Amino acid sequence: MSRHEAGDHFIGIDVGTSAVKAVLVDSSQEIVAEADVPLVTSRPQPGWSEQHPDLWWQAAQRVLASFHEQQSALMARVGAIGLSGQMHGAVMLDSALTPLRPAILWNDSRSGAEAEALARHFPDLARETGVLPMSGLTAPKLDWLARHEPALRAKLAMLMLPKDYVRLKLTGACITDMSDAAGTWLLDEARRAWSPSALAALKISESQLPRLVEGNAASGVVLPALAARFGMGVGVIVAGGAGDAAAGAVGIGAINDGDAFLSLGTSGQLFVTTSSFRPAPELMVHAFCHALPGRWLQMGAMLSAASSLAFASDLFKCEVTALLAEAETAAPAGPLLFLPYLTGERTPHNDPDARGVLFGLTPATSRGEVVRAIMEGVAFSFADARDCLERSGTSITKAGVIGGGARSPLWLQILSDVLDLPLVRYDASARGPAFGAARLARLALSGEAPEAVCTAPKISGRVTPHQREVAAYARRLPHFRGLYQALKGEFPHLRHQD
Repeated sequence: MSRHEAGDHFIGIDVGTSAVKAVLVDSSQEIVAEADVPLVTSRPQPGWSEQHPDLWWQAAQRVLASFHEQQSALMARVGAIGLSGQMHGAVMLDSALTPLRPAILWNDSRSGAEAEALARHFPDLARETGVLPMSGLTAPKLDWLARHEPALRAKLAMLMLPKDYVRLKLTGACITDMSDAAGTWLLDEARRAWSPSALAALKISESQLPRLVEGNAASGVVLPALAARFGMGVGVIVAGGAGDAAAGAVGIGAINDGDAFLSLGTSGQLFVTTSSFRPAPELMVHAFCHALPGRWLQMGAMLSAASSLAFASDLFKCEVTALLAEAETAAPAGPLLFLPYLTGERTPHNDPDARGVLFGLTPATSRGEVVRAIMEGVAFSFADARDCLERSGTSITKAGVIGGGARSPLWLQILSDVLDLPLVRYDASARGPAFGAARLARLALSGEAPEAVCTAPKISGRVTPHQREVAAYARRLPHFRGLYQALKGEFPHLRHQD
């Protein structure tokens, strides 16, 4: 095998909430193998959401083993691995780097009181850390641990993010990248360094946090025994990688100022790349570091996107594909309204107590109408995020769409109509974060300019707004917003009844 062939393939591993997904990519940026392993989320109490870190590592090993079985010759040509992952999760390790407890995830709302206290006591930190403290972010979980599990908090030696636990197992190193660290509420976003002020507020030292690298930098190499086990050579680099939103951006080439996309995964994001750090915490906009040096992002974040359809599938005991077919028969902007706040909401409400609501049922309501209302409710949430970004000074004229929900032509049309925005869907868009992680792996090995590698993939479809539906949804949107305002005062009472 030639020296060139020895490092011309790259792996991207995305540690998601519903699954660990991976792609094997060749030198032409074609995906030559894919694998995924589903994950289960534990909800031991109302509002809690947990996964044990070892489940991610077990799943990562299974996807690597699958590649070894499918493409053993190509595994020998892997030069680097990139990691992507669900953001904000608190992975708490002891001095032996062993998990102290299951990780507390991004959609866990238990630390709402702690987030409110941080906002009250440290009001100026939001502009440094890029966002108001929210229950889903990492930092408030530390204060919750101190209040409710003080013995474990006292043993905390290392605080990590989900994908970085897989890195630890692959390389033995405690490292994270800028974009994932950005979601902790502990990073000085403008300086791209841990914030002394935030660390003091949370009573944590820098020695208890991973070392920071850029997403396209090398963070270590795969341990020799693991490399041999999965048929890889010695010295396979592991790139810094990215949080899933930033990795998705890299995957579709959204790396330049103004590039925008919607992520329609378990959660939802409306993401815009910026050339400078532009915080707007008062609008619930997340302003974070991007995965590449000298780039930042603004993002509206919604906690329940495609997971709302998964909820409907579980509720009706029916496959999503069948539900989508029934939704096709329902009229747009119908009488039902759905608030998709199944686990609370971030943009624009910052309300961990908010819950899902289906409003307007009659004896004649069909299942298809319910499903369509759920899809429209998620789209209305994206409209709220779009308006927050616009009020911060960021306008969006077109956007890509990634995530599992992007496979639905109906949902893409609903989004285009609600947002009055042209949308494009890319090949392999459901694998966006994993593909972006593979691109970061390539950059870490090759040192190429990001612009040469992070180009837009092939477009698999375009959607343009239907103006009649645009007008109908514009009339419906104020009622969606009014429903939340009418019920806002009732949601906290549910906390005591769950």
